[in-house]
Amino acid sequence: MEERNVVNLKKEEFSIREHIKKNLGKGKISQVKIEYTPVGEKIIISTCKPGLVIGRGGEKIDELTKMLKKRFKLENPHIEINEIKEPEFDAQIIADDIAISLERFGPLKFKVIAYRTLEKIIKAGALGVEIRLSGKLPSSRAKTWRFAQGYLKKTGESSNVVDRAQSTATTKPGVVGIKVAILSPYAILKDKIVINEKLLQKLKENSEEKEIPKKKIQKNKK
Repeated sequence: MEERNVVNLKKEEFSIREHIKKNLGKGKISQVKIEYTPVGEKIIISTCKPGLVIGRGGEKIDELTKMLKKRFKLENPHIEINEIKEPEFDAQIIADDIAISLERFGPLKFKVIAYRTLEKIIKAGALGVEIRLSGKLPSSRAKTWRFAQGYLKKTGESSNVVDRAQSTATTKPGVVGIKVAILSPYAILKDKIVINEKLLQKLKENSEEKEIPKKKIQKNKK
């Protein structure tokens, strides 16, 4: 019974997230987190456009709270806005932007859109980016195109630091799948080696310590 309750709760959370994203529109929201408190349900919306999400005098937030109470029967939902100050490092926002531009300009300009987004992200300071577009681009058969630049972790524990997201664009030839992976400069990599003055001094000390016993061995041989 407990397993069924957990599954039902996760399904309800997923439907709440998807409904909020559809209601507010594509390209505005990155994540929707749901936390349960003694006072009520706390819903945190991460967005790069807080003004459009809040609306004039908080109209859209009031509409969302009413909708959550009626449709999902939440007792006391409290919505909070988390502003994303650097949207270039958020994979979900970038994937949604690519989907919107593909729907607007068409799939024929997919290379221009992909290379522009790569340039924008790398200029912002990202360590690595990978964009994968799969669909009828532009031929009649489905094909996968990969656009990448910089350094990106693929395996191991350090690959969990990479921000990954997916999105879809509905075009005239068909649906285009979009996958984006971004390694932000603020990501903590355990295997990263920073070459500074302290490291160079340690290397010099180690090399000097190794040279001294070599000279003693040569004297003993003589």
